[in-house]
Amino acid sequence: MKKISYRLVYNRKKRLNASGKALIQVEAYLTKRKVYFSTHIYVRPEQWDARKARIICHPHEEELNRMLDEFLLKLQYKELEGWKQGKAISLSMLKSEASEGADCNLFAFGRKWVEHSIKKTSTKDNLKTTLALLYEFRPFATFAETDYHFLLQFESFLEQKGLKVNTIAKHLCHFRTFYNAAVREGIVLPDSSPFLNYKIKTTEGHHVFLLPDELKKLEMLALELAGKPLSHTLDAFLFCCYTGLRYSDFTKLSEENLIYPDHQHVWLVFKSQKTGVESQIPLGLLFQGKAVRILEKYEDKARFFRLKPNPDINKELIRIGRLAHIEKHFSFHSSRHTNATLLIYSGAQLTTVQKLLGHRSIKTTQIYGEVFSQTLVNDLKKCKF
Repeated sequence: MKKISYRLVYNRKKRLNASGKALIQVEAYLTKRKVYFSTHIYVRPEQWDARKARIICHPHEEELNRMLDEFLLKLQYKELEGWKQGKAISLSMLKSEASEGADCNLFAFGRKWVEHSIKKTSTKDNLKTTLALLYEFRPFATFAETDYHFLLQFESFLEQKGLKVNTIAKHLCHFRTFYNAAVREGIVLPDSSPFLNYKIKTTEGHHVFLLPDELKKLEMLALELAGKPLSHTLDAFLFCCYTGLRYSDFTKLSEENLIYPDHQHVWLVFKSQKTGVESQIPLGLLFQGKAVRILEKYEDKARFFRLKPNPDINKELIRIGRLAHIEKHFSFHSSRHTNATLLIYSGAQLTTVQKLLGHRSIKTTQIYGEVFSQTLVNDLKKCKF
């Protein structure tokens, strides 16, 4: 009996999509004929090692490589099942067996939908993270088996991975997005949605921010680390503490975003990647112009604004926190929370902070006035009773 041989093939059509990525496929070979199966996984050319047939230099490379392995195993399993049932093993049989119910496969549909959606790259990355977790939980799940108990089991799976309540809620909301998209495309009926009776649980969020003395420790550490590998990450983090920028906005900046209305002042003008709102930040007027002094250290501003992937930066910040003897666990986004909280603590009006952060609603800004009890003390000291 002749067996089908399989191998992973990248960018078979020698053409990249609009995102600069190409598809990974499985090539099945038998008796001088080949057929191809889409893995629904797209990566950039530099993220594919052709010799080892593995994904490299990707923030989710471990999960994606596991998906590729499982996809190959699925095809081999289909071949084995056909042999057990006495079917004539052929590429057409394999194609028929593998494609049966493919449109109803959660992961296959989700990958295809994300790749063809017009959502921002950062949003797509978040959706892909949820897909990776779904695939790890149950790789070949179909919409037909997605019911109320499936959601409970998925929630339990995420809890066992150590995820927090709001993070689990985020992934379940992404899952619901995929399901609603399948409803709109007529793959499943609206009244069959498991989310009709399932309530996504959330808890009041806790925004991690640095206190003035903790920020001072990092500033002192920056002097010690000058010119060393971690110094760029620390400078970028401090710059965002002084300006309130998100990681996605910081990494999209260029020298063109620095506006000099006169020889004494510099403004940072940019449009938010997340909201599309334009922000205008007078760097010299915030935190005694410390952001300006950081900029002056870098002749190549483009290099300063280019960082490693966010997960890698957050790992480096853990090391930086230990070096600075800060017990609090903080991420790059904590810089934004630090900026808002300390501005309000220093007496800045909520509307001013709202404008600086590019918030559409004042309600989003108000949360920063509640997390630092010292803000309440400062405000009461100003009152005359």
